[in-house]
Amino acid sequence: MEEKIEQAYLYDFYGELLNEHQRRIYEDFVFNDLSLGEIADEEGISRQGVHDMVKRCTRMLEGYEEKLHLVEKFLSAKRRVEEIHRLTERFHESHDETMIREIERISNQLLEEL
Repeated sequence: MEEKIEQAYLYDFYGELLNEHQRRIYEDFVFNDLSLGEIADEEGISRQGVHDMVKRCTRMLEGYEEKLHLVEKFLSAKRRVEEIHRLTERFHESHDETMIREIERISNQLLEEL
């Protein structure tokens, strides 16, 4: 997965676990695309301090994901729902009942994981 997208997912799921200062710096760097120097000037800290904070936050968010796997579970569920959607479209075109059974199988898997 592209690094920026991965960072966005990690932040969406675990960003509230960062303190306000960490969130502000991480958001400026990842989402607002500010340079280290711009953030350093804005926050009144060194460029190296911003760099270290972004790396520390990234490690923290990745650590939460390693323990909780919320992003992984979300992406897995998303892929399955997309597959159900494709099968539904194909069923409407062909009226092949085997697709209904496959939809049921996938939806049952999703329900078991919830």
